[in-house]
Order: sequence, then C-alpha cells, then structure tokens
Amino acid sequence: MALYRGLNTCTLRSHRSYSILCKTYDSCSSKKYPQANEVPKRLLFWERDRKGGYDTKEKVSTLQHIRKGLTEVKSEFKLLAEEAKEFLASDPLLIARPGETDLLWCFNEPSVLEQFVTTSDSDHNEGYSSCGLDMSPAGRALFHGYLDTRVPKDGRIKRAGYCAMRSQRIRKAFKREATYNWNLYNTLVLKVRGDGRSYLLNISCEGYYDITWNDIYHYVLYTRGGPYWQIAKIPFSKFILGSKGRIQDKQTRMRLDRVTHFGITCGDKINGVFNLELEYIGLEFDPTHDEDFAYEMYKTDRYIVGV
Repeated sequence: MALYRGLNTCTLRSHRSYSILCKTYDSCSSKKYPQANEVPKRLLFWERDRKGGYDTKEKVSTLQHIRKGLTEVKSEFKLLAEEAKEFLASDPLLIARPGETDLLWCFNEPSVLEQFVTTSDSDHNEGYSSCGLDMSPAGRALFHGYLDTRVPKDGRIKRAGYCAMRSQRIRKAFKREATYNWNLYNTLVLKVRGDGRSYLLNISCEGYYDITWNDIYHYVLYTRGGPYWQIAKIPFSKFILGSKGRIQDKQTRMRLDRVTHFGITCGDKINGVFNLELEYIGLEFDPTHDEDFAYEMYKTDRYIVGV
C-alpha cells in the first residue's frame, strides 16, 4: 500500500512550481542549487490521516486533556454499566419482520440532533456556503442553509458549493469505536419533506486499512416541493461505491456490518436556499427484493482498475 512511499526526487533545474496538493517537501539543500526548485515527495497510496488533510482536531494542552478526562470518567462508567446490562438482558433480534420499519433516528427531540454534525465549504475556507441542523416549527429536524457555488479567488480551489450533515461515530464506553450492523435489513427508509432539490445520501463503510477510509456508498434522493411528506424506500443494492467524490470502476456490494456513518449532502450546483425536513430514518426488510447488487462488477486484469 505504501509502495511508492519512499519515492523522492531532490532537485530539478527548472522554474516550474510544484503542485499545491503535495504537503510534504524534500530536504535537499537549496544552498548548493539556488536556481533549483524543490520537488515534493510523492505519497501516491499512503493516507496520512482519516480526514484527508483537513485539520479539525481541537488543539489542547496535556493538562487540559487530563482535566477533561477526569470529568468524563463518571459518565464513561455509566455507559459501561448500561453496556453490561444490555449484554446480559439482551434478546438478540434474529429475524426482521417484513414491512415493519425499525427506526434509527426519530427526530422528535432536540437531543437527537446532537448525534449529527454539519459542515460546508466555508468551514475550511473553500467556499461561501453555510448550513445548519435545527428543529423545525413542526417539531422535526430541519437541514437548511444557503448553497453558493462561487469559487474563492485563491488559485487553489476549482469547484465549490456543498453542505452536508453526518452522524457521529457510535462508540462504546471509554471511547471504543463501534459500527452499525444492518445485516438483517435490505432497505433504507426515510420520511422527508423537501423543496424540490436533489440530495445525496451517503453511507460510510470505513475499513481497517487506509485505502478504505474514504469508502462511501451514494444514492440520489429526489424530493418534491410542497407541504406534503414523502416516504422514500431505497434498497441497499442500489447504492454505488465512491471514494473522495469519485465513482469507482471496481464496484462491490455494501458491507452492512461495517457501517460507520450516515449522511446527507446538498450539492446540486443551484445557488440559493435549501430546506430538507426529516421525521425519521429507519431500516426495513423487504422479502420481495432479492437483488444483491444492482451494478455490473467487471472482471479486469490485475493492476488495471483501482479499488
């Protein structure tokens, strides 16, 4: 995976500038060759972090880490006790009843909104869009904002205009990461009230290796404007695999036992206000749907098509 990790080039006697996408630079001396430009080290397959270069971590001191850790000890032990009770008294669901929708999130209380985060291009100085997730006058979740496709004149950004909401990573006690297990179901169910725009549904299935950190399955949600609610039922077999916004040539079916996040993106390149109201998001088992994967999975020679 880190096959080309050590590929270095020292200097070139040229006045061409290096790519701004490469963040790490070579340590060649510029004193010996004052007219030579430094060429960055090329890391083709190795991913440094899960955020793809976006530094979103809060920088705190060691003392603040200790203080925050001590304040969370009590809540973490409570979470551990609840986890033990669920394990001892749980009756595992072996069969999903056909036609019944099991709710993942029911947006009837403000506390449910804390399980989601919103982001836009303006948060990273890459555009002018803005968004938020609040309670609507009807007592449901309202994903709203303003989509702006203007590109900043910094010579770096080529396209702009997106707003997104995403569920936070579920975890167990003491910050242990966990995943959703949706193997009993084959359909995603949403009850929404839209504004006529098209939204992108995203289901993340992060793996252990860095090449799978950005594996996201997408499907387009078409909404109709007006005062009426609509119920959208989308089979998981219709979702298509993408990575960093690019559809992959080699498609695979979704790992329903490795789901880490669910999100919704507004990026239809139409400037203006958007509003998407959500009542619930759930799962359903449809016995009439027996399709494993809706798209062709081509067999190609090795090292020809990327994952």
